Amino acid sequence: MKFIASDLDGTLLNENGKISPENAQAIMRAQEHGITFMAVTGRTWQSANLPLQEAGITCPIISLNGAISSNEDGQMIREVPMDTAVCKKVLEGCRKSDMHTVFFTSKGVYADSREQFMKVIMDIIATANPKATDEQIYEGAKQYLEIEKMQFIGAAEELFHAEDLLIYKMLGFSLKEENRLKVYKQLEDVRDMVITSSGEINLEFNHPDAQKGTAVELFAKRLGVGMEDVMAMGDNFNDVSMLQKAGRAVAMGNAMEEVKQLCSHTTNTNNENGVAAAIEEMLKEAEVI
Repeated sequence: MKFIASDLDGTLLNENGKISPENAQAIMRAQEHGITFMAVTGRTWQSANLPLQEAGITCPIISLNGAISSNEDGQMIREVPMDTAVCKKVLEGCRKSDMHTVFFTSKGVYADSREQFMKVIMDIIATANPKATDEQIYEGAKQYLEIEKMQFIGAAEELFHAEDLLIYKMLGFSLKEENRLKVYKQLEDVRDMVITSSGEINLEFNHPDAQKGTAVELFAKRLGVGMEDVMAMGDNFNDVSMLQKAGRAVAMGNAMEEVKQLCSHTTNTNNENGVAAAIEEMLKEAEVI
């Protein structure tokens, strides 16, 4: 293997949103042996880079599911925005089914109501961390808003007319499965768009060329690396495109069962240093360590 592509949430990051020392050390060991490591995430570059820097890891980042690719210096080398007409259809569909919508754009992250968005984020944190106190949940939601530099806009339609603004990804949240299914069925046949998910309560909308697999493949090509020499690690449906393309596909122990079935390997969970275990196994097989 010459290239490692790893998802963040549910994969490289533990339940506290941190990279363990074991995972960080394994990544650095791979880098020392000349293997390129890349973070591939649905997050923004800023949100993805924070835990990486805290762990002392410098690497290229594919963000927003593949809409933006950046080199290790943080310079954008590829961007794939959504079509405005498609964004309008997504917004209309989400509103009809009472799904809260977030826009990830070239000028920041937008939502239409701070109060509603705080509630959504608090629900997500509470679901992922059932032992967390109300205060911890609230502080976690506040921190998310600060990291993403969330902006709130009275009417989302204003974004469609904003000058020099590109929409890279839209995210729809609902705790009700019937709402998510309704939106998915309504929009699944819309052209120039793909629908994925990074969690149990969301749907993610991107341009078809803004998928993790496509972005990883193009970056690997820049390095002169074939996909047969790429190891990809992930846990959810927005990871599928890169897991399917990678020569060595690794599912986390906490991955969705459908994701595990697509992969050639399974590692420990994200709370059990699964990324480190997968990298060490790969290096041993390559007789590097």
